[in-house]
Amino acid sequence: MSRRLVLYEDRHWRSLRPLTDLLPVPALAFGASDLARRWLASARLPLAAIEARTGAMAGWHAAPALDATPATASDEAIVVNAAALPGAWFEVALEWRSPALWLADGRIAGARLPHASLRGGLGRGEDFETVLLGLALPALAVDAAFITWPWELMARNADAIAADLARTTPAVKGAVHRLACLESPERILIEEGATVGPFAVLDAAAGPILVSRGASIDAHSVVRGPCVVGRGTQLLGGVVSGSTFGPECRVAGEVEASVWQGYANKRHHGFVGHSVIGEWVNLGALTTTSDLKNNYGNVRVWVDGHEVDSGSPKVGAFVGAHVKTGIGSLLPTGASVGTGANLFGGGRFAPKQIASFAWWDGERFLEHELERCVATARVAMGRRERVLAPAAEAALRALHGATARERRAASSSAA
Repeated sequence: MSRRLVLYEDRHWRSLRPLTDLLPVPALAFGASDLARRWLASARLPLAAIEARTGAMAGWHAAPALDATPATASDEAIVVNAAALPGAWFEVALEWRSPALWLADGRIAGARLPHASLRGGLGRGEDFETVLLGLALPALAVDAAFITWPWELMARNADAIAADLARTTPAVKGAVHRLACLESPERILIEEGATVGPFAVLDAAAGPILVSRGASIDAHSVVRGPCVVGRGTQLLGGVVSGSTFGPECRVAGEVEASVWQGYANKRHHGFVGHSVIGEWVNLGALTTTSDLKNNYGNVRVWVDGHEVDSGSPKVGAFVGAHVKTGIGSLLPTGASVGTGANLFGGGRFAPKQIASFAWWDGERFLEHELERCVATARVAMGRRERVLAPAAEAALRALHGATARERRAASSSAA
């Protein structure tokens, strides 16, 4: 008998919008990789399937490979909700040897069952949770924590980085200039093919640092751990700390306690703090987020049409994929910027809630025309040697149609 891992996305994906508009929950950047790969590292099992929305899966160009080995009649499936965080609870649950549904405060964290029980259920995508519930497994209470809201990604990220990099061996394999400074080098991993320029500072005193293959840290950049610089990402001067940068970002200025999904630009000065930035975002020069209210109170955030108290005074902005901001754009505390939105009202605070494909000129909302948005996406992706695949384009178009009501409501409220 062997065990096989099945990751799935549950119905709570909407509470992570706009980050999940075009990506499934398992793809969300977190710690040193993403939610899916953290589970693979923790469970140490072959990956049999990832069950999520079809359109969202189309936009995930770096999904982990599935194990092609056919399941046998005696195989066991270990099913995990991708939004659940690995922890001691998982090992405790595995000690319960009979089939069971693992529940944490009424939400499914995972399950253990014969793999044959899932025959006909795999490949159902967003309906997979319904399939799981229909098996009527006995319930086992577990002490699992979940990533439920966008701000939990950045609030828990520093600890996740530390936990992930604890499994690596610090080393300097890339090219480090003789005038660079590495503080606490025993906590720094610079992979082969990475470069660190003169007068750059990597300070791991407060947490570990990973500079991934092909990444570059330019002169006069300061990187304070815990921090992960993804493959091919370029830090172009400034100060970054407590953050995860996915692949192929271009970042300058100040970034604090944030998560960058990847393929995003911030090439100029400006502050981004306690924020999550989606793929293919371009933040114009001096774009700045506010991450603290003047009265130091808890920040409220619009999520999927509802305003929610984050329970935290330190919350910046949540920026969906393909968003563009003009120079001098100002994002208020707890801003939610929908996928494909375009902001160019420089020098004025943008509204706190911006619908997907909205066009904000500093005074009013219009609609970012779909064909122009798709054309811009093709250009932006081409600059990173990627192509807007037909399935991903279809998902972008479908989202435009699905969010029409949100744009109409935003236009009405602005008027």
